Amino acid sequence: MQKILVLRGGALGDFIVTLPALAALRRHWPSARIELVGNATAAKLARPRGLLDSIHSQHEARWSGLFQERLPAGPLQPWLAEFDLIINYWPDPDGTLRRHFPCRLGQQFISAPALPQRAPAAAHFNHALSPLGINPAETFFKLSPLTSASAPIPPTGGRSPLVRPIIIHPGSGSAQKNWPMAQWLALIAQLDPAPAILLGEAEFPAWHHAVTPRCPILADLPLEQVIAQLANSCLFIGHDSGIGHLAAACGTPCLLLFGPTVPSMWAPPAPHVYVLQNGAELSTISVETVKHAAAQALAGQRPHFALAPL
Repeated sequence: MQKILVLRGGALGDFIVTLPALAALRRHWPSARIELVGNATAAKLARPRGLLDSIHSQHEARWSGLFQERLPAGPLQPWLAEFDLIINYWPDPDGTLRRHFPCRLGQQFISAPALPQRAPAAAHFNHALSPLGINPAETFFKLSPLTSASAPIPPTGGRSPLVRPIIIHPGSGSAQKNWPMAQWLALIAQLDPAPAILLGEAEFPAWHHAVTPRCPILADLPLEQVIAQLANSCLFIGHDSGIGHLAAACGTPCLLLFGPTVPSMWAPPAPHVYVLQNGAELSTISVETVKHAAAQALAGQRPHFALAPL
């Protein structure tokens, strides 16, 4: 196997749960060239760690040809024919994409639904590789900081970085997966020392004025710098989010607040990840419950709570 193409869409968390499958491909074919079409920002995490050789953005217009009855004339089909194996994790509800493959003699094509159908999510993407004789058991991939990015990055505003701080990320890709701001602020006011608040572009407008000045703000950092900060923290508190998956991948103890999504499917499958859930509404998780669970996690104890059924 000389050239492999993986089609995988989605956001940061979707990419991270695919890392074990990419790692299995690399172990099985260490000298193969592996390319990916997907979230180019997230996929940059895999290239310096040896899992990918080339990355193509999922937003390029040329991929629309894969969902047409006939591939348009031009360079797309000859380029696709260069690959010995194509693995598709993109949605393909009517099979249009599948019908274009194999596009030459000897090419292999395998596909799996984009929405995971077995838990944890990483196991779904691993299982898709079984026709290749690859059956990885690992459903978690550790992301170590790169040497060039391993030093803690000072927060914005000229403040000095905390020594192994608690880091809070109050956002996610959906408002329904977020604990209410009032409850976050109440928790932040009770934590000592003050936690660092990790804000992306989506959270910054609402949060950078709401947080007390005693809290360092880590604003809109590149992902490698986020990894450096998370790897240097003693606890991460957040939601079912891409940053939550990233924190877990760094090996940081994580306390993740879940609401409408299913932890067995979407919580990172690692012993240092603790989940709080009390039904589909996150607002029903009390500030005192989160504070107590955080104290237990910091003490090296697994927090004692029940996952409420949805």
